[in-house]
Amino acid sequence: MNSNQAWQHTTVLRAEAIDHLVTTPDGVYLDGTFGRGGHTRELLSRLSAKARVIAIDRDPQAGEAAPTGETRLDDPRFSIHHTAFAQMLPTLAAIGIAHVDGLLLDLGVSSPQIDNPERGFSFRFDGPLDMRMDTTRGQSVAQWLETAEVSTLAEVIREYGEERFAGQIAKAIDRRRQERGPIGTTAELAEVVAGAVKTREPGQDPATRTFQAFRIFINAELEELQQALEASLDVLQPQGRLVVISFHSLEDRIVKQFIAANSREVFDRRAPFAQPKAMKLKALDRTKPSEAEIKANPRSRSAIMRIAERTDA
Repeated sequence: MNSNQAWQHTTVLRAEAIDHLVTTPDGVYLDGTFGRGGHTRELLSRLSAKARVIAIDRDPQAGEAAPTGETRLDDPRFSIHHTAFAQMLPTLAAIGIAHVDGLLLDLGVSSPQIDNPERGFSFRFDGPLDMRMDTTRGQSVAQWLETAEVSTLAEVIREYGEERFAGQIAKAIDRRRQERGPIGTTAELAEVVAGAVKTREPGQDPATRTFQAFRIFINAELEELQQALEASLDVLQPQGRLVVISFHSLEDRIVKQFIAANSREVFDRRAPFAQPKAMKLKALDRTKPSEAEIKANPRSRSAIMRIAERTDA
């Protein structure tokens, strides 16, 4: 069995996202987070022979899954590029595309990433403590933990994990390093966190927030998201659609604030009689998975999808 076939992924809001994304069947569309291609496949099924779909993913295994995965994606209208979605502008420029009719961002980690112990994303499986989206570059979490200051650990856990026990966890990690050496596996980290977190919400593992925090930090996920959203204003055609699916409050807050900030006219207080700068986006909708989808795929429970449209400005 190919390694890309071993772990399956159920696409969240598959039809609903494409319903909002497609404004013309002959258009050019960008899937900024290809994952295992569920949204891209749905998108291609809605488009004409004249259309084009470009996919981006920083995970090299996603690109490998596109032509060789369980469901082949061998379509002349489609191409995929190994890069972060914050690099969409130079990526599109390199293939001669200036604007697209729709941009989709499905944030967070995919099921194959979570369920593959070798990737180190989950405390449910023991494996190397990696968590990099792009395994070809950058530090793993294990490498970062070897030298990170206690104050830095606490700040990352608090800010990106929204963890009220951040200080205690950071000190526990430091004690573990001093007493037994580096933390190299997911099970080791989960054990340290469990020893430092004495209470937790029912049904939630003590390590949940810390693993989220380290993953977001090591991949600069929030910074990447902000850069991609800013780039969307340049890449989208007038009436082009921006569709973003978020899975936790930190991401959704950034998306919500970005759309809100660009969905109103801006007045220059220094020139009260000047014409205001026109809004760049029009907020269209916010939706969540149906009860039926959540029942079939519990991992979709926290998803929030926001849709906006590029104005003529």
